[in-house]
Amino acid sequence: MSAEDFRRYDSMKLFMHNIYEFQKGVRRLVLCTMCPTCAVLVCSRLDVLGIGHVLQRVTDEKVNLYFGDAVCLETVRRFVHKPLNELTPEEDFMLGAMLGYDIGQQCERYCRRKAENI
Repeated sequence: MSAEDFRRYDSMKLFMHNIYEFQKGVRRLVLCTMCPTCAVLVCSRLDVLGIGHVLQRVTDEKVNLYFGDAVCLETVRRFVHKPLNELTPEEDFMLGAMLGYDIGQQCERYCRRKAENI
């Protein structure tokens, strides 16, 4: 198995774990970054499972794939229409909270980013 094959296999294992967590209610929204080829396979699997998803192109070699509850995906569609590093501190905070990141760390990140924008 090549290093690239191993990375793809590892990514697919992580993806399947994220699906498990979503189905068990641990997460309401998941974000995965992957190659477009993998995204086609993953989206097919999500379609079979009846799980909604949104794709966002990052580069020619990378896409962001969001999947989860319909209301979370609708929220993502409304404000994540640019590269993630260009989100405002408020948008970044909201996305992190929706993804289930540690709220204390999100607050620290928000304050740091707001201080940098002054």
